[in-house]
Amino acid sequence: MIKNALKLFFFAIVVLVVFLPSYSRMQDLKQKNIDYERQIEQLESKKIQLKEEKRLLVEDPVYLEKVARERMGLIREGEVMYKITPVTTNKTTAKPENNSQKK
Repeated sequence: MIKNALKLFFFAIVVLVVFLPSYSRMQDLKQKNIDYERQIEQLESKKIQLKEEKRLLVEDPVYLEKVARERMGLIREGEVMYKITPVTTNKTTAKPENNSQKK
């Protein structure tokens, strides 16, 4: 009976040694598959957004003008564009003056 238990134990170890690496590889591939499915969903969502933007650019002249002005900086003939940039202040650290007296 102990011999049968030992044989069964060694058989189980052999099965684990043979199939464990392939099982862990299968789990890794499943995780990659899940990650790729998420990425596909995100890309499909972006594709829908881009199709909508394309439709607006083709069909809506107001949207086209807005995009041309905001993204590309285009202006109509006779207009003057003013760009307002925030003032940046350069705070320089004051260097200590050398007030030591020479003897």
